[in-house]
Amino acid sequence: MISDKVEMRELITLGGNGVLLRGTYHKAKGKVVNNANDSNKNIGVMFLNALFHPRAANADSAVYWADSFADRGYPSFRFDLPGLGDSYGDIPNDLLRFINDGGYAAITSYKLKELVHSFGLSGAVIFGHCAGATTAIYAASECKECKGLILMDPYFNLPKSLTSKLRPELVHWARRSKVGAVVRATYDRIREAPSALRKGALPANANFAFVSRWKKVVSNGLPILILKSPEPAALGSNRLRSGTFDYLGHIISFAVRSNQITIKTIEDTDHSFANRAGRVAVRQHTETWLGEYFPEANAGTPLLQNQGLQVQERNSVTLGAPAPAYVSTGE
Repeated sequence: MISDKVEMRELITLGGNGVLLRGTYHKAKGKVVNNANDSNKNIGVMFLNALFHPRAANADSAVYWADSFADRGYPSFRFDLPGLGDSYGDIPNDLLRFINDGGYAAITSYKLKELVHSFGLSGAVIFGHCAGATTAIYAASECKECKGLILMDPYFNLPKSLTSKLRPELVHWARRSKVGAVVRATYDRIREAPSALRKGALPANANFAFVSRWKKVVSNGLPILILKSPEPAALGSNRLRSGTFDYLGHIISFAVRSNQITIKTIEDTDHSFANRAGRVAVRQHTETWLGEYFPEANAGTPLLQNQGLQVQERNSVTLGAPAPAYVSTGE
């Protein structure tokens, strides 16, 4: 059965600056925002790809979250970055290294500005999972239209250290399998232990450029929600075990106010957050956080307990700032 929420979604393309990003627009319930002159501007939520995953994320979890946030009055937008999902472009040979170096930062920053202008938003919160959180932080450091960050299992180390000299099939295994993930996490902890003994010193495999961007974002006062899985193998989001560098403790130390950074650990899930417990907890924590920091956008619409999770998107809208949006007849 097709969810009734399908009618509240549109396929869109951001076409400014000659770069086409394809995505899905989840309309805020009770209000369709598509006019830059709208006087009652909302905060939007912009979802980014997590490494190779398409914009729907694992088991369509991003679709569920975007529908939920839109129901609460926050128009939500899921985009595929160049080369990923439905967006044209070439994928770098080493995508993870490209992301860790901030390779998608410029295009994300530009497209966020285009999104805010085209839909008449007052700004947007960037939602990033794992490698998507890395891109979110890089982009937020250079985009004033970003008003906050939602980061799921962000990492501040360079996880490529284990796999740089391995055969491609072993690299794939280490990154995708649960056993490989545990091996990778154990290896990283062993590498980090000597540096962690030096008080206040970052480990040798820390992403120093990225940590510098984090400091800039935090110094700007942006509110930040960090959602952690209990899985120790999640890239860099360790459980702060003895001998492991406390990245979260380190990054929190740069906060400019006590309530700037909110951290929630979600039990009974894994790094994907895609099971029922993970989906519901991410939704609840995020909606609470959005309501606290951006209450003017909250429509106050109660959520249904069982929301449709199928992806069925139609109606294509193409946007190219500053040109107005138009609707095509294609599916």
